[in-house]
Amino acid sequence: MESTKYLVVGSSHAALEAVTAIRMHDAEGSLTMLTRDPHLPYSPTVLPYVVSGRSAPDGIFLRDEKFFADNRVVLKRGVALKALHAGRNAAELDDGSEIAYEKILLATGASPAIPPIPGIDQVAYHVLRTLEDAKKLNAAIKASKQAVVMGAGLVGMHAAENLVKAGAKVTIVEMAKQLTDGYFDATAAGMIEKAFTDNGATILTGSRVVKLARSAAFATPGATLTLENGTTLDADLLLVATGVKPNMEYLAGSPVEHERGILVDDSMRTSVANVWSAGDCAQARSFFSDARVMNAILPDAAEQGRIAGMAMAGDPGLKGYPGGVPLNTYHFFGRHAISVGSSRATEGAEVVTRFDEATGRYLKAIFKEGRLLGIYGVNEFFDGGVMCQLILRRVDLSPVRERFVADPLSVGRELMSRMWR
Repeated sequence: MESTKYLVVGSSHAALEAVTAIRMHDAEGSLTMLTRDPHLPYSPTVLPYVVSGRSAPDGIFLRDEKFFADNRVVLKRGVALKALHAGRNAAELDDGSEIAYEKILLATGASPAIPPIPGIDQVAYHVLRTLEDAKKLNAAIKASKQAVVMGAGLVGMHAAENLVKAGAKVTIVEMAKQLTDGYFDATAAGMIEKAFTDNGATILTGSRVVKLARSAAFATPGATLTLENGTTLDADLLLVATGVKPNMEYLAGSPVEHERGILVDDSMRTSVANVWSAGDCAQARSFFSDARVMNAILPDAAEQGRIAGMAMAGDPGLKGYPGGVPLNTYHFFGRHAISVGSSRATEGAEVVTRFDEATGRYLKAIFKEGRLLGIYGVNEFFDGGVMCQLILRRVDLSPVRERFVADPLSVGRELMSRMWR
């Protein structure tokens, strides 16, 4: 049986940061990276740009073969983890082989969550999570004339914009009462919705698809969607963008504790010795409470991976995970939206908003005891990383709050220059 000191399962941001952190402290220990993807590492966040054609498929990779050679990493592509035998420190792969490990990181990411709608297994549809998905969707968009996007999160909205720009008649169907629910408030969502409708898209919020069937209305395989209110929609392209679910099927029968994701502590350690987890499959502590949450965003995946790698290598400089702080940016039709932190105004919190209808600039900030809990903006440019640090460091903004609300970009950087030394 093949053996390695460190086995990293996954190849995106969490996994790569873990590899770097391990090598910073342990330059010699054998290290193997395993990924089900046949390609070199890439970020799922770049896939919308592959769909739009702005990024070439062969130009999106995060690391090249030289990186793995220089860091003495054995990269195994196109093979997945089938089962984790934690009792004997062995990983069973889907090609029938096994790898023995001393320490393992589960950074296996997530896959599209397909809703159990009657008829969905009878129709052709697209998802967007892998490079192959992006290439297929790029080709399909060019030929689409009448498309339906199920789900109005950021993945669905990116794809819908590309379809609109390609000349298709686009309908977005979303169960929630607003677009981008969970990312932006109703005012920001309304601004995003207007940008789409002004460009010809149809938005159906508060709508549920209850049935899918094949449609013969198009030369290529199409779909007919039936909504809860009886409305039917025909599409020559159907994109299902209704969220993701962590990849953790390999834990069946395993003692590794998991709920919505793999449960981890502040060093990304699971309930089982020698097993860590990070990224989109990990369920870690929220910054705003002791609850363990899913925070599937790139900065958090990178931070979790770095911490996991340091813990696995025994790096004495390790500092525990401070807790997840959501951070999302979104560009649409030449405009910009960003959300950082909590969207909830808890008891005792104060919400400050400003909206300039003429310029389309909107800002919302949530404070408690002078400290920032969350900040959201449309066409308001501020540094999301700086805002995240202001939240994490619990900086008292009371002395500069008025200036901060007026100009969060400049004041945030001013505070950063004083404190980040």
